[in-house]
Amino acid sequence: MSRYTGPRVKIMRALGTELPGLSAKKTERRPYPPGQHGQARKKLSEYALRLREKQKLRLNYGLTDRQLRNLMIEARGSDMAAGAKLIELLERRLDNVVFRAGFARTIPAARQLVTHGHVLVDGKRVDIVSYRLRAGQTVSLREKSRAHQTVETGLARKDLEAPTWLSVDKDTRSARVASLPDETSIPFAIEVQLIIEFYSQRL
Repeated sequence: MSRYTGPRVKIMRALGTELPGLSAKKTERRPYPPGQHGQARKKLSEYALRLREKQKLRLNYGLTDRQLRNLMIEARGSDMAAGAKLIELLERRLDNVVFRAGFARTIPAARQLVTHGHVLVDGKRVDIVSYRLRAGQTVSLREKSRAHQTVETGLARKDLEAPTWLSVDKDTRSARVASLPDETSIPFAIEVQLIIEFYSQRL
C-alpha cells in the first residue's frame, strides 16, 4: 500500500485520534468517524483494534505498509523491547526530526524540505527522508533556506512542543539529538502492544 494522500482530517476522524505528523488540523468539531452512521457506537473486533493502532503509526509517519513491516522486523531483532525499539526507529527518521524540531508544520512538509536539499546533518546536505539520526548529531537548515515559507509556517505552530530528546535552537534553525527517543516520545495516544500483536501473526 502506498502513502496516504487523501483527506487528512477524515482519516483522523476514522481512527479516532489526531495525528500531528499527518495534519495540524483538529477533529474537535466532529470527533466521531465520518459517514452517515459515524456517530453510532460500534464495538470493534480485536483485529480491528490492532489494525487501527497500526494505521495510526503508519499514517502519522507517512510510511507504506512494507516500510512499517520492515521496521517491525528490525525492532523484533534488537535487544530492546520490540515496541520501544519500533518507536525509537520511527522518531529517529530525518523527516520526523525536522518536523519535531518545529521546522515544518507536518511530516509531509518536512519530507519536502529534505528531498529538496534544504536540510543538513552535521553540516552536510542529506536528502534521504529515512536517514536515521544518532545521538549527538545536529540537524540544521541551509543558510538560504532558514527563512523558507515552510520553515516559518512550522515555527508558527504552537500546539506541539519539541521532545526532550531534541535540543532545538530556533534562532539558528538547528536541532541536536541530545539522546535517543523512547516509547514515551510519540506525540499522540497509541497502544504499541496492539501493534506488536498485529504483526506477531504476520511475521
